[in-house]
Amino acid sequence: MTASADVLIIGGGVIGSSIAFNLLQDGFKGRILVVERDASYQFASSALAMGGVRQQFMSAVNIRMVQYSLKVLQQFPQCQFRQRGYLFLATESNCEKLQHRYETQRSLAAECEMLGIAEVRRLVPELRSDDLVGGLFGPKDGYIEPRATLRAFRTRAEELGAVYVSDEVRKIEKECVYANQSGRIPAGRIVIAAGAYSGAVGKLAAVDIPVAPVRQQLFRCALPRPWPYEFPVVIDPGGVHWRSSPNDEIVIAKTDPDEPPGFRFGCDLDRFHHDFMPPIVHRLPEFRDLKLVFGWGGLYEMTPDHNGIIDRIPDIEGLYVAAGFSGHGLMMSAATGKLMSELIRTNKFETIDASVLSFSRFARNELFWDEAMI
Repeated sequence: MTASADVLIIGGGVIGSSIAFNLLQDGFKGRILVVERDASYQFASSALAMGGVRQQFMSAVNIRMVQYSLKVLQQFPQCQFRQRGYLFLATESNCEKLQHRYETQRSLAAECEMLGIAEVRRLVPELRSDDLVGGLFGPKDGYIEPRATLRAFRTRAEELGAVYVSDEVRKIEKECVYANQSGRIPAGRIVIAAGAYSGAVGKLAAVDIPVAPVRQQLFRCALPRPWPYEFPVVIDPGGVHWRSSPNDEIVIAKTDPDEPPGFRFGCDLDRFHHDFMPPIVHRLPEFRDLKLVFGWGGLYEMTPDHNGIIDRIPDIEGLYVAAGFSGHGLMMSAATGKLMSELIRTNKFETIDASVLSFSRFARNELFWDEAMI
């Protein structure tokens, strides 16, 4: 039997590791045990993500969570944060929407600016711009190396004393979990931070956590020539977006709104050729000579309103959840860990008021929407 824990975290990805790190960094003196079933992180969403980090949201809580995380990432050189910005391209079809987003985001203290065509072309000179009217740019945004970020948070947590166990939880009871290899583990408080698996883990405690796994496909491609600069994260109005990657490569993504829920990790080459390539070549003609290097699928952990849950579970003493960030978990991970640390230690949020991300909002039918989703 594994020794008992004062806090047991189910899920050792970037969210679970950030919670462990923040608890210990904030002075928590108890024993923290992190149970992670995928020791290689082969299927971890935080390792398979695109790595984008943006404060361009339409709600104060999301903006402030990313702003807090930005400051932490800048102090973690291991994360390889490339502050190249986020550039939403504007055409006649979406310029009014982007202008509204700009005004709202600025009113909520997000750092962003509206650009004219000349300014857009200074950022990405090769863009086809005859249909562009400008862009919305976040100069402090950018992208991180996902697997390195996960490793950085886990390493910091372990250095401060968190213990990681490779095992799978099969049952959750009050102040106790049962795992396949470790058996019964007494725990004063239990945190479900299992990403896209959090809905399934919740059922082990007879709790309905509304988190569903939805595949997001990404493709890494070699550029046709050595590129003289690093791209920002560029988002075309049609949804295809890309960023630079080492060795003259780029990573490309495009969300499929019709992707059904399910645990799938492969990629569809037909979709790459028919859905990804035409719009990206239209926007940057040189990309017609991109060479596909690798494609993969990672899981978004989707909630009904596409926003995360950071809360204790009502009516079950000592059970918490931090999950459901719907594609934004990596960029919000530092803030999520801090907020969960505060909730566990002080029973309240102190750094950011995240009460709108409550677990009970779904039962109350008070969903929390933020239209700035990709």
